[in-house]
Amino acid sequence: MITEKYFVLIIDDHPLITEAYITALNYYSKHNETVNFSIQTAHDCDSGRKLIKKALKSEKHKYIVFLDMKLPQSKDGKILSGEDLGLLIRELLPNPIIIVSTTFNDNFRIHSILKNINPEGLLIKNDITPLELLQTIRIVINNPPYYSKTVLKLLRDQVLNDFILDQYDRKILYELSIGTRMKDLPDLLPLSIAAIEKRKRNLKRVFNVKKLDDRHLIVSAREKGFI
Repeated sequence: MITEKYFVLIIDDHPLITEAYITALNYYSKHNETVNFSIQTAHDCDSGRKLIKKALKSEKHKYIVFLDMKLPQSKDGKILSGEDLGLLIRELLPNPIIIVSTTFNDNFRIHSILKNINPEGLLIKNDITPLELLQTIRIVINNPPYYSKTVLKLLRDQVLNDFILDQYDRKILYELSIGTRMKDLPDLLPLSIAAIEKRKRNLKRVFNVKKLDDRHLIVSAREKGFI
């Protein structure tokens, strides 16, 4: 009997959610003897990045990653969220199975995650139950993707929006949210002031912000989970 071995990375800053994942994985493995999980955990972007690099050195060549979107950013400011970690995982790990979990259920955010990371599983945390986790594990291993009920409802009931925020848009929003001045942004981004202003105007149209100042843009972006 051949056993499939998976290196599992759980990157989430909520201990109860992490424990729920571990319990579900152990239960699944116990009742499916051909599957074995080696589990490692991290709780922020820095420890998550270290865990990804550690996984690269593992002899196991199948990877499952449980990834929270709202994580404490890295100390160097290069990784702002779980979404940035997801991009790094796609870049570095061969054929990873990524299961994203998030508290955000906004249409903009869901489509950003789907287009940027294209996860094998996407869960809204309010949907998570023990049965839901077992079903998620089973499907992403055997026949992905798996989306929780709230994600399916968003995809079914709302018109798809082709707009997506790229890394520069998110960086602009983040820097503005921490008080960085516009004149200093070209030092942090490979963009001119004119290009940054154009992007900011576009962001205000997308988030339906009518005010001239940036405060309302930041509030709207934060409400939608982009910062």
